Amino acid sequence: MSAQIHPLSVVSPDAVLGDGVVIGPFCVVEGGSRIGARTVLRSHVVVGPHTEIGEDNDIYPHCTLGMGPQDLKFKGAPTRLKVGDRNVFRESCTLHRGTEGGGGLTTVGDGNFMMTGSHVAHDCHVGSNCIFANSATLAGHVEVGDFSNIGAFSAVHQFCRVGAHAFMGGFTVATMDVLPYMKTAGARDTKSYGVNTIGLRRKGFPEASVEALVKAHRILFHSGLLREEALAKVEKEFAGVPEIELLTRFIRESKRGIHRG
Repeated sequence: MSAQIHPLSVVSPDAVLGDGVVIGPFCVVEGGSRIGARTVLRSHVVVGPHTEIGEDNDIYPHCTLGMGPQDLKFKGAPTRLKVGDRNVFRESCTLHRGTEGGGGLTTVGDGNFMMTGSHVAHDCHVGSNCIFANSATLAGHVEVGDFSNIGAFSAVHQFCRVGAHAFMGGFTVATMDVLPYMKTAGARDTKSYGVNTIGLRRKGFPEASVEALVKAHRILFHSGLLREEALAKVEKEFAGVPEIELLTRFIRESKRGIHRG
C-alpha cells in the first residue's frame, strides 16, 4: 500500500512515509522525517525535521511532534525525536526534539496513551505503555518508566525520574523522583501515599510481590530507621523479589531525592 496524502497537506519530498500512512488535511511534514507504516495524522498535525515516528500511531489534530526545544541555548542543531509504535496522541500534544547539551535525542516508547495537551520536553525519555492524562507535562531531561500513569495537569521538574508503574495523582507537582509502584500526589507538599495495590493487582502482579512492596514501604518510611538502615533491612528481608530490587535500586540511584511517604 502506498501512503495517502490529502491534497491540502504539505509533505516534504525528503520525508519518508511507510506503507499505509494516512495524512489528513492541513498537515505539515518537514524534510528529514520518517513516518512508519499505517500511522495516521488525522488533521492539522505538524511533524518537524529529524523526527522518526514508528508504526501504527494515531495522531489527533493540532499535535506537533519534533519541533525545536524550548531552550534558550538551542541554535538550530539537527537534534532528534524518536517515537515508537502503537502510540495514541490526542489533540494538541507537543513533543520536542533534544538539545546538544542533553544528548540530542528525545524518545517515546511503544503503546503510550497521551491525552489532550500533554507535553514531552527536550531530552526526555518516556518508556512504553504509559498514560498521560490531560495536560500532563514533563520538563526537560525527565525519565519516565514503563506502565506509569501521570495524572491530569501534573508537572514533573527537569532532571527528575518517574519510576515504572508509578501513579501520580492529578495536579501533582513532582520536584523530586517519583517512586515506582507507588501512589504519589500533592500540588505543594507532594508525598508518596503507599503502594498502588489496586493498579498492580489489575496488571496481574503476584500477591506476594504486592504484599512485599507494602511492607517495604512501611519499613522505608514509617519505621524510624535511617535511609541506609531501612534500605538494607528491605533488601535483606525481601531478597530475590524483582519489584523490591527495582525499588531499592531506584532509591539508591536518585540524584534529586525522592518524594517520601
